[in-house]
Amino acid sequence: MAPWLTDWRGRYRGQALAILSPSTTDEVAAVIKLAAKHRVAMVPQGGNSGMVAGATPDASGQSYLLSLRRLNSIEAIDQDVRLVRCGAGVILQNLHDAVSKHGLRFPLTLGGKGSATIGGLISTNAGGTQVLRHGTMRSLVAGIEAVLPDGSIYDGLTPLKKDNRGYDLKHLLIGAEGTLGIVTRATLHLVPALIERAVCWVAVGSPADAYQLLLAAQDECHGMLEGFEILPDAALAHVVKHIPGTRAPLESAAPWHVLIELAKDSADQEAPAQLAERFLATAMGKGLALDAAISANEAQAEAFWKIRDSIAEAERAEGPALQHDISVPVSDMARFIDTESPKIEATYPGTQVIAFGHLGDGNIHYHVKAPHGATAENWYRDFATRISADVYDRVVAYGGSISAEHGIGQAKIAEFARTSEPARLAALRAIKNALDPHGIMNPGKLVPLASAGLDA
Repeated sequence: MAPWLTDWRGRYRGQALAILSPSTTDEVAAVIKLAAKHRVAMVPQGGNSGMVAGATPDASGQSYLLSLRRLNSIEAIDQDVRLVRCGAGVILQNLHDAVSKHGLRFPLTLGGKGSATIGGLISTNAGGTQVLRHGTMRSLVAGIEAVLPDGSIYDGLTPLKKDNRGYDLKHLLIGAEGTLGIVTRATLHLVPALIERAVCWVAVGSPADAYQLLLAAQDECHGMLEGFEILPDAALAHVVKHIPGTRAPLESAAPWHVLIELAKDSADQEAPAQLAERFLATAMGKGLALDAAISANEAQAEAFWKIRDSIAEAERAEGPALQHDISVPVSDMARFIDTESPKIEATYPGTQVIAFGHLGDGNIHYHVKAPHGATAENWYRDFATRISADVYDRVVAYGGSISAEHGIGQAKIAEFARTSEPARLAALRAIKNALDPHGIMNPGKLVPLASAGLDA
């Protein structure tokens, strides 16, 4: 059980009575009925690749891990209406491979696609690198089946365009982190497979220049803009240092880099490479870009994306850091990075801010790295709470969110309670208590409940 009792980052470790591994929705329902009867806590888990310890049990050892990995059937792929129905335990990469054989794709991807499961992605409302064009998981879910806290089965798999029967349980369950029920199956939207794409690596002088480049791309790339990512040169250096097979795409040095993907999935669209070449020539003429490279083939496109997808792994290898998954209005993100990062580094001498991610949707992964030579355990103990609170206070001052796509889990629950307005917390608690009155569904995650808990 040991690998499943620790979160992906290795910062949280819990205990559990056992791991339960049902293979059908009926088996999940039977387990939850027993849990409800005996007031036993259940911690649902998919690929265990989450970033906020939302699938890690607490240290009491009084809960059960409920693994959904055996619910891994891809049941139906409908090419005509572009839908797939599958189990919660399906690994994202396996779904990509399956639908590609039908000339389709599921337009959500992320660095952990080899381990992340559909149920986990739904339960955290995952985003990834293609949100700019296709939205978060919430936009891609057409229907859900779930087991509710009393063991009853909610069947919402049918992909209805209109359904006005009151509260939308589907959207309550998306992003609920398993605190309101266990997602067992889903119907998901698909899009046509790519005909071709162009991935561009662009050197820029600042986040402000990157934002202006984003605005230009949105105006000039005719709905083909699939991804727009930003990363500092330090992040690139860490990837090249720690990830075999990677190298800097450009010979010239630059303080910041942007990764742009233009995708063609319809015959009437322009060739992406041609559009990219024209767009970047204009951007460089306006001083928005310092240098650029356009992928010459699919292997080079994958190599560019491997750099971006490997940043989290490289940062972990580089040393301890506090990771913050934040969002502010898109128009304010460049200002946030430029203005707040030097203040954080000055307040905590020796630290380094590594800000990277989805500039196009205002979501940045804001890492504060420990000073060189710092011992992880001591640094986390002495500085984690103070630095994170400082970062989140600055985010809130911009009208932003302390969790853009990773969720709250247990890692952020105290800060979520501290920084949230009373109305939001009261509503969340009311919903949680109404659907899960015994507090058995993933306790201690997402919802800061002062009075909830398991009966003795």
